[in-house]
Amino acid sequence: MKDTVNIKINGIPYEVEKNLTILEASRICGYDIPILCHWDHDYCAVGSCRVCLVGIKEGNNTRLVSSCSTTIFDGIDIDLLSPLVLRARKTSVELLLSNHSKECQQCPKNGNCELLNVAKIVGADENKFSGKTQDRVIDISNGITRDSSKCVLCGRCVEVCNKQQGIGVLSFKNKAFENVVSPTKDLLKDSGCIFCGQCVLACPTGALMENSSIKLVDEAFEKKKKVIVQVAPAIRAAIAEAFEQKIGVLGAGKMFSALKKLGFYRVFDTNFGADLTITEEAEELVERIKNKKVLPQITSCCPAWINYMERFYADLIPNISSCKSPHQMEGAIIKSYFAQKHNLMPDDIFVVSVMPCTAKKDEIKRKENKTADFVDVDAVLTTREIIFMIKRAGINWSLLPDGEPDNDLIGEYSGAGAIFGVSGGVMEAALRTAYFKLVKKEADILFFKDVRGLQCVREATINIGEKDIKVAVVSGIKNAVPLLQDVRNKKSPYTFIEIMACPGGCINGGGQPYVKECFFLDKNVRNTYIEKRSSILYNVDEKKKIRQSHNNEDIKKLYNDFLIKPCSELSHKLLHTTYSKKDKFSQ
Repeated sequence: MKDTVNIKINGIPYEVEKNLTILEASRICGYDIPILCHWDHDYCAVGSCRVCLVGIKEGNNTRLVSSCSTTIFDGIDIDLLSPLVLRARKTSVELLLSNHSKECQQCPKNGNCELLNVAKIVGADENKFSGKTQDRVIDISNGITRDSSKCVLCGRCVEVCNKQQGIGVLSFKNKAFENVVSPTKDLLKDSGCIFCGQCVLACPTGALMENSSIKLVDEAFEKKKKVIVQVAPAIRAAIAEAFEQKIGVLGAGKMFSALKKLGFYRVFDTNFGADLTITEEAEELVERIKNKKVLPQITSCCPAWINYMERFYADLIPNISSCKSPHQMEGAIIKSYFAQKHNLMPDDIFVVSVMPCTAKKDEIKRKENKTADFVDVDAVLTTREIIFMIKRAGINWSLLPDGEPDNDLIGEYSGAGAIFGVSGGVMEAALRTAYFKLVKKEADILFFKDVRGLQCVREATINIGEKDIKVAVVSGIKNAVPLLQDVRNKKSPYTFIEIMACPGGCINGGGQPYVKECFFLDKNVRNTYIEKRSSILYNVDEKKKIRQSHNNEDIKKLYNDFLIKPCSELSHKLLHTTYSKKDKFSQ
């Protein structure tokens, strides 16, 4: 039985669990206190913004405290409504606005800005205070743009970068009126940033955003290029949220219809690229197992993880799969196989990848990925950017019919390709195909479900033939460090490791729609929305007739007509890459 305490809120008695903050207790009792610096239960910036001020009545006096960092006690009398409390919150927000850029109309965060939301709630006057504002710094770095004039010093990006990801790129600098949040070396790209975008999800204003590639796509249309779009598995699990749908609604059908209305030459599904990646990666894993080559093999689909590896664990390059990520593979096939079949030159084609990730914008610029005579992918749009394009075009989401991607040489995909967007999905998909290659028969799909779950570190022992192999799945870079240290020290018990930089995998990527529910105080809220998005992709998998990548008929045809076999000379040229040690603090 949980220990409880008796408290009062606005004079009304309540009994709640002990050791809660005032903010948590108030939410449980039905009161929403405005917040800004609070990210979630584990990553609160400890009262830095003062927006959540409340009063504690002590005799005839009322003491103001930040509710997010003050723990309740038995008999506490909390004041949420007095003029003193309401005035204090209003003043806190007005002080934040006094040092904030007033370019709201042009701000890409317009419509999702939490500062404007709390300003409206407390009735703040944006012109109440005036004075010197901080010098403006615009930092455009490989996928993420930082605008210091929009920073409100809430510290959420600092907390997430340090405590969740363990990177520590962002920190507070200087004191008092000179206080700023800044990368360690002024620019993100010079500070060891891996561009995962979790700071963008955490930022309540437009101080941190993705670099927009919409203009590049618009220009490609203007130049009459054959603009081909491909869409990552995770997009369908979140895009409907931006059109007034609840979290957990599949948006695939309407999404494909919307993309066709936007005028793309072809609309493809990156699930095909995921199947291709698995075919190559599983072949690579089987080769390592059979010939006792370097193990564990570690996945390479997440570009933020690759950025981290090259800066901090470059000695593990022999362990990393040489496979490009699915959208890069699909882009390469579009500009080679597809182009040849349609009598097109690679320069005629402009490939756009819609990704849940800000690091994908950085990935397509890697010189190591240009293994052919062309760039695989020309532009990456985040989920938020394609949502903007759909809304800009005046497309009514609710009236869209359910459409399908184009089925033109590279249209088919398996259930295994669909689960790539979930942490553990790459592992599960790869094991389905590796099992078949090693045992020469199909495995029961349920055989691999131990790699699923919401924990950021999961392990399983899989019996393949006469051999038991141990595998591990990790999401969130900080969580990967102990496993990487074991690999470095030759102590790892694993044969195969999947690493994703973002907690929960791509469905919680830095380019996904903002989730207001993740600002709630329940520790399980983050897991709840990750679970709902994950269930969409697992349901897609379960409904597919073909659930193994190697059974995808379009994949088979691709190898028969073009690539010859997995890990062939041509597939290595088009579908594989290399890595190199990078300076920890430069790009």
